[in-house]
Amino acid sequence: MAEPRTSALPEDIVNGASTEGLRLEEAADAIIARGVQPRPIHEAVREDAAEARAWADRRVKRARDAIRDEPMRASLYALGIGVIIGLLAAR
Repeated sequence: MAEPRTSALPEDIVNGASTEGLRLEEAADAIIARGVQPRPIHEAVREDAAEARAWADRRVKRARDAIRDEPMRASLYALGIGVIIGLLAAR
């Protein structure tokens, strides 16, 4: 399969390489040697979108509960934010 990379860097750069960096390079070479293929991009995007959707749903539920529990406080916050945005927009 894939052969380990040989460095074409000057000797002083190779000697100064961190052990963590070398360990990660060896791990990457081992993964490539096993023939593991990365996930297709559309699968990764779908999974990330589903995770973001779940996060947003949890936040919306939390906001609705907070508004339901304290409607006056939520209204005052909204009014304050509106005033600040209005002041910024008027500049």
